[in-house]
Amino acid sequence: MSPETQDFTAAPLLNHRRKKPGNVAGGAAAATGWIPSVWQRSSWISRMEKVISCFRRKPEAVTRLICFPWAGGGSIHYARWGNILNSSIEVFAVKLPGRESRAREPFFENMQQVVDEVISALLPLLTEKPFALFGHSFGALTSFAVAEDLKRRHGLEPVHMFLSGASAPHSEIRINAPKRSELSDEQFLRWLTSVGGTPPELLANPEVLQLFLPALKADLQLVENYRCTKPDGPFLACPVTCFDGKEDVPHDLQGQSLNISQESHRDENTTLANRGVRN
Repeated sequence: MSPETQDFTAAPLLNHRRKKPGNVAGGAAAATGWIPSVWQRSSWISRMEKVISCFRRKPEAVTRLICFPWAGGGSIHYARWGNILNSSIEVFAVKLPGRESRAREPFFENMQQVVDEVISALLPLLTEKPFALFGHSFGALTSFAVAEDLKRRHGLEPVHMFLSGASAPHSEIRINAPKRSELSDEQFLRWLTSVGGTPPELLANPEVLQLFLPALKADLQLVENYRCTKPDGPFLACPVTCFDGKEDVPHDLQGQSLNISQESHRDENTTLANRGVRN
């Protein structure tokens, strides 16, 4: 993450320094007086550590930033941001089944499984302090699905959404696109090479591909089967910052425009940033 990107990303989060956490999310304990037992807290911590990577805990942090990886990706890359951003922002990165320490676990079969697991692991944290969500590509869609579920079922919203390299969740082009996850590995590799964005050295390494391809195809299947019904108003009330890369070639102009229109989020709350952010 470059210093320019660090400043640009951190600024919207630190604007919430003066807000009391209760104004954003009045946690279950605060609302009901319920206090979890030692066993319950231990069980939750164990579940959280399985699903979330955090390289540096920051008890005095003002805001928590939850990061969602790209298709086939792991949590380590974004968890490292916790060592770069200052002590006001605590960084957590989502770790999905089938990779890293969860390599022996089966992949999820639908997006709701992702949403349920992430929220179950994070909910106590999200009710304590203001939080923001960041997702790149597949991660942008999963972060949106989590945000939508948090609002609908728990009455919680992030203070900011950072979405990178993805079209709007209700884009018809995305929904009607061919199901690439059903291609043979050979066909899938040809398609992956044609769209770019994957390091050539990775595509040329059979051992790495043996680990990478199944996770990538499993995540892509979640995207292909995910459906989102557009509401009458904005999905979320929070500000949204959308990133694309300087060398990105748009494959979904409709989806790109929906991301910055009132059909997705209110115009005055949306920022479109083109800074070549790829890391």
